[in-house]
Amino acid sequence: MTSFRRALNWVAGAVAVGALAAAARFTFLRPAVVEVMVAEVTRGAVEDTISNTRAGTVKARARARLSPQLGGVVVELPARKGVQVARGDLLLRLEAGVQQAQLRLAREDVRVAEARAAEVCLGAELAARELARGRALLHDGILSEQQLDALESAAERSRAACSAARAAQAQARAAVELAGAQLALTELRAPFDGVVAEVTTEVGEWITPAPPGVPIPPVIDLLDPSSLYVSAPIDEVDSRRVRVGQPVRLGVDSVPGRHFAGRVSRVAPFVLDLLEQNRTVEIEVEFEAPGELAEVLPGTSADVEVILARREGVLRLPTSAVGEGGGVLVLADGVLVGRTVSTGLRNWQFTECLAGVAEGELVVTMRDSPAIRAGARAVARRER
Repeated sequence: MTSFRRALNWVAGAVAVGALAAAARFTFLRPAVVEVMVAEVTRGAVEDTISNTRAGTVKARARARLSPQLGGVVVELPARKGVQVARGDLLLRLEAGVQQAQLRLAREDVRVAEARAAEVCLGAELAARELARGRALLHDGILSEQQLDALESAAERSRAACSAARAAQAQARAAVELAGAQLALTELRAPFDGVVAEVTTEVGEWITPAPPGVPIPPVIDLLDPSSLYVSAPIDEVDSRRVRVGQPVRLGVDSVPGRHFAGRVSRVAPFVLDLLEQNRTVEIEVEFEAPGELAEVLPGTSADVEVILARREGVLRLPTSAVGEGGGVLVLADGVLVGRTVSTGLRNWQFTECLAGVAEGELVVTMRDSPAIRAGARAVARRER
């Protein structure tokens, strides 16, 4: 009887130990459930893109930094900052009293030269008629050879004086043109249609022209917004894949959250080696819709994405979900399962999946803990 009780107690103890082990396995010894960021495998567009290595710059092809060629006092500034102007519109006028006086004097000189030329040339005509009569009188024996020679000399002098008077008249007219050109230099006019970007002077201020070899800041900055483009550096390794005409997606810092369409218009034929560890090739990108650039300012930073290829309606997953060698973690029935996917086009956002996962499956997009591994129990926290 005692042996039977001992055996019974042993069995009961073993059962209790087993129950405790089972309870521990499914309670405090049970593997922890990790929370993972996941995204659904979907269908959509995937692009193969190249981005600039450093910030690009918005520039204007038609941009003129203007200053008068003469020194003087500003008396008129009809075009202020932000004003739209047409080619030939007045931007600035200097005080021009001296130039206007010189022009009036030059015009008076023309009138004097014209009167002088008329007088001298009339004398030349009279001398020519006198010579003709003298030759007739010589034929009749009334005039001597010596007298005819004197008439011929007088006629030659009169013709030369007439020619000199007419040359002086032409010189006076040229002086009028010169005075008019000097007067025109007191005005600054728009060389093309555009917008006044900056004005650095005021009415009443004295402007001094820049001496040769000494640059002086311009007083008016004029640009054509329709001529904006972006110049950006790309890595030298990627330059061979970029071609003129390829589509580009542009982001401009001064217009956050908005993208503009563009096209590659130029790829530099040389590599910049200012920084030996970051050699780049400059590309230029034209905006496809210049009319949309009212908020885009020249000089601001810009980013470019050259679109090398694009496929629509393909199976895709976030690029952040694809690890080394194409490894991904799929959340299936509360457990993380390791898979290897075959990929196609890819960029920083999406990767095309050719095989390895199915549409609708959930893949882990962030592995920021050693606990996130194949075989681990997990619960999904979807990306927003």
